Amino acid sequence: MTSTTPAPTPSRAAHAAAVSAHADRRARHATTLGIRGPLRRDADGRLHPEILAAYAEHGAYVFEGVVDDAEIDALRRAMDDVIDGAPVRPKAGLDRHGRPALGRDFAVEPFVLTRPLSDPWGGTTLLAGRHPTKMAEPAVDEDAPSHVVHLVFGMCMLMPEALRLYGHPALLAAAASVNGDDFVPYNDAIFVKLPGLGSSVGWHQDGATHWDRPDWDPDIHGFNFQVQLHDTTAANALWVVPGSHREGRADIVGMVAANAGSDLLPDAVPLVCAAGDVTMVNRQIVHGSFANSSPDPRISITFGFHKRSSVLGVAGKLRLTASDTPDPVYDERRIRDRAAVIALAIDARSQHHPDEVPFGYAPFVGLEDEVRHTPANAERILRDYNVHDLAI
Repeated sequence: MTSTTPAPTPSRAAHAAAVSAHADRRARHATTLGIRGPLRRDADGRLHPEILAAYAEHGAYVFEGVVDDAEIDALRRAMDDVIDGAPVRPKAGLDRHGRPALGRDFAVEPFVLTRPLSDPWGGTTLLAGRHPTKMAEPAVDEDAPSHVVHLVFGMCMLMPEALRLYGHPALLAAAASVNGDDFVPYNDAIFVKLPGLGSSVGWHQDGATHWDRPDWDPDIHGFNFQVQLHDTTAANALWVVPGSHREGRADIVGMVAANAGSDLLPDAVPLVCAAGDVTMVNRQIVHGSFANSSPDPRISITFGFHKRSSVLGVAGKLRLTASDTPDPVYDERRIRDRAAVIALAIDARSQHHPDEVPFGYAPFVGLEDEVRHTPANAERILRDYNVHDLAI
């Protein structure tokens, strides 16, 4: 059951102070969990067993310093251009400069725009109703724009830099360690939380499909990476409730009610990061983020992966908009079409980083010539690739 009762409207300053006080306490607790450090691998290239054990217990890990400064700088510049080219308001054809907005010919609208400091999904039936309570929505400053960029989809079409990031060998090795060598993609989305403006993401669990399966396990809905383009603080970071991924479907309405209706959940911790750090978060963990009433930006390049067995023959359920059409069943063709983006990204990265050992993605070993990063293959594989996302 969802809750549609809005939280009281604090001022931006009052909201920032409340989140900051809570964040200081919980950030200290997060340091005791043993869920951060370098992305260490064993002799076989798998994630180190200690990392896998910590991730299995808590449902999250922060890999420190994965993406170097030069790559982060290039991604920041590319993201600045993308945000600058967003429509000035929902469904608008022009950006704020009067130019045609980016992605007008994409099959999937690349921008989700929201009101500043709002919670667009909390307490609604959107995305399978998985955000059952509404986060506090602070009052905005008088000079705030009517809409801000909240999400960006289709990063591999919009930014060559993001396509190359998608082929990062250490991150793909981590995906194989958790989901098997034949792992498959979920989707990608860039969360944009501009300082003093960024919207919240209500408490939720990502998974929407497999909760009642007899073979349910804590990894059945996959995980997401988030590559941080800026230093994040406890005030604007992603927050998680450690261990909740192992406990099945959570009663989030009850959790908030037991906390006197406050969205500052007492057991949650922030995943504080430096630029270039990467979080790995189980999609079943209870997580969310507050409206960014802080003075600091957060831009998180997010992409996820599944076990092949979790999606093959399964009907997807997650949609940003309502539809009367049946949910698609994910067959081998769809999975292969979407997974080809990984193989293309690996080659694109290899061409740009020739001194780096590329990841060997098992489903395309021996088929590398079919997925070389050439103009023709890029058009064939990337054009509207996110129509084939595997959303469970």
